Amino acid sequence: MIKVDNISKKFLNEKKEEFYADRNISFELNEGEILGILGPNGAGKTTLLRMLAGIMTPTEGKITYGNLSFPKDAKEIKKKISFLSGNTKLYKDISPYEFLKLCGEYYAIDKETLENRINKVVKTFSLEEFKNKRIEFLSTGQLQRTSIARCAIHDPDIYIFDEATSGLDIIASKVILDYIKEEKKKNKSIIYSTHYMEEAENICDRVILIHKGKIIKSGTPEEIEKETKTNNLRDAFFQLIEGDNNE
Repeated sequence: MIKVDNISKKFLNEKKEEFYADRNISFELNEGEILGILGPNGAGKTTLLRMLAGIMTPTEGKITYGNLSFPKDAKEIKKKISFLSGNTKLYKDISPYEFLKLCGEYYAIDKETLENRINKVVKTFSLEEFKNKRIEFLSTGQLQRTSIARCAIHDPDIYIFDEATSGLDIIASKVILDYIKEEKKKNKSIIYSTHYMEEAENICDRVILIHKGKIIKSGTPEEIEKETKTNNLRDAFFQLIEGDNNE
């Protein structure tokens, strides 16, 4: 479904010095799979996801979606994917219902189908109580649920989630995680970036551990724990970076 072939992303710092946010990243995402991208803040996760979503262009390497690739097939790819950024901003002067309608119209969904999809995501993410409330007055959890409802409105084949449950309470988090599990059952593919190791262990089929822009280990949670002789991904991560003088 997605093939990431040796991509890197280079930037300039304030001193005009080059540095890599991500370097030599390679992996594949299969249909019906939840792939976790795990690491601390600043590890390079968000830059990687922005490249996957076509918002950034890799300095080196290539990303393909089946036989499609950016920038040549950008329009077709964006019909198939949905990207939730860690800092998504919503229009504050409209309601979640109006926002979802706007998103659906952007994807040229016909009026009847769009109304049915809005009703479905409103129910799925429990937006009923605030769907007609102005977005500027929503809580953090309500904003995040609205953001993810937006991701679902065009029924994508691939979801790219960046810190989907960050800052949410356990009830709001459960709503989102349950939705991800249900989409997997429909053979949808999900890339799930988080620094919550326990959460990833619960929902991901495979995980990629990233540290300082590089993959330090990949595999199923069970495989990684067995190889590192640990009982959880958090302990495995710390064992893998042990001895790094800059950590």
